[in-house]
Amino acid sequence: MAKVRSAYVKERSRYTYAYFLAAALTLAAYAIVQGSLIEGVSLGVVLLVAAALQLYIQSRYFLHLDDKREVPKWRLASYVFTWLTLLIVVVGSLWIMANLNYNMSMSSSEMTEYMLKQNGKGF
Repeated sequence: MAKVRSAYVKERSRYTYAYFLAAALTLAAYAIVQGSLIEGVSLGVVLLVAAALQLYIQSRYFLHLDDKREVPKWRLASYVFTWLTLLIVVVGSLWIMANLNYNMSMSSSEMTEYMLKQNGKGF
C-alpha cells in the first residue's frame, strides 16, 4: 500500500510541476504580447520557441512520451505528426488571413469592377 501511495504522490507532484510550468510559459508569452515588450520578427521567434517548449512539456509530462524508451520510433512519429499538423494549421491560417486582407482592402470601385468581371464569367 505504501508503494502505491508513493507512486501516486510522485505522479501527482509530476503533474503539478508540469501544470505550473505550462501555465508560467503561457502567462509569460501573454505578458510579452500584451506589454509589447518585443515587436516584429523577434516576437514571432519568441512565441515560436514558447510554443515548442509548450509542446515538449505537454508531450513529456502529460502524454508520457519520455517514459517509453523501447519504442522511440512511435515517439518520433508522434512528434512529426504533431509538427506537421501545426504547420498545416498555421500556414493555412496565415494564407487565409492574407487572402482576406487582400480581398477586403479593395476600394468600393475596385470591388464593383471585380464583381462585374467575375459575373461576366458566367457564375
